[in-house]
Amino acid sequence: MTAGATGTVLRVRDLAVGVRDTDLVLVDAFDIARGERVGLIGESGSGKSLTALAVMGLLDEGLQVSGSVRLAGVDHDLVGADDRRMARVRGRHVAMVFQEPMTALNPTMRVGDQVAETMLLHGSRGSRSAARSAAVDLLRQVHIPDPEQAARAYPHQLSGGQRQRVVIAIALANDPALLVCDEPTTALDVTVQAQVLDVLVSGAAARGAALLFITHDLAVVATVCQRVLVMYGGHVVEAGTVQDVFTRPRHPYTAGLLAASDLDAVDDRGRLRTIAGTVPAAGHFPDGCVFRNRCPNAQDDCAVAPPWTGPHQASGYACHHPVPAVAEVGRG
Repeated sequence: MTAGATGTVLRVRDLAVGVRDTDLVLVDAFDIARGERVGLIGESGSGKSLTALAVMGLLDEGLQVSGSVRLAGVDHDLVGADDRRMARVRGRHVAMVFQEPMTALNPTMRVGDQVAETMLLHGSRGSRSAARSAAVDLLRQVHIPDPEQAARAYPHQLSGGQRQRVVIAIALANDPALLVCDEPTTALDVTVQAQVLDVLVSGAAARGAALLFITHDLAVVATVCQRVLVMYGGHVVEAGTVQDVFTRPRHPYTAGLLAASDLDAVDDRGRLRTIAGTVPAAGHFPDGCVFRNRCPNAQDDCAVAPPWTGPHQASGYACHHPVPAVAEVGRG
């Protein structure tokens, strides 16, 4: 892929992750443009994190991956790349911000050394002293108080919000083209969450980096993202701008997610709205439309997989019986 020439940072096609002959995730296609902020939403078990780990080449041993994942600045497909090749890609061209910073940081290394290490590994700073100086500057950029002292601290000596800022600093250290963020603020309280999101978005914007933001929190997507992909059963079932999808959802699953997130919306018995049933275990989704066993609009023809309806993969939905276009669902 000549991604840089087209403005595309990430190009995913026919991505399948599975165990033996059972597909756990099957993503038809999606692209992310340079500097774009894209949310990937869905319930737990929908395949969001598996998609992210497949992009990063971090899937557990035993999981099989096929299809194509191309990244700007990288001259080979990430699917099938060996560990040595992926080590040169991760941290340099694409970086990941994980949910829990204590598992992402080395508890036995000082914070500044961990930030400097990723720059030294990829040769973006000429010497160890230059990397350490740059690490302090990065800690300042992500708004950690007294960055010189923080650089000498160990992770357990910092607060949860500060640790997550350190993880963001490490992710930004080599100016990657893409940041993959997997529920990066879930463990934080609301005030700290807002601060960390601001650091993440401003840090990416300053570098022209794209964001793939994986979350179940629709309010965060509305705050951070420009475009959204809705995933269920390992499939992207709807895509579009945040404004369009959140105010005029077409797929019944999207409409259900939005209704369930609206704390002012109740059913006929005065209870908060929910989506009927539960997400099936991996490999046990129904044939045809993966949502049909929970869908209020399901009919006999849903036993056949629905085609994508829309002008392109960045906008549209996959459903035989969509929500009427005039409907609007509040997102709470």
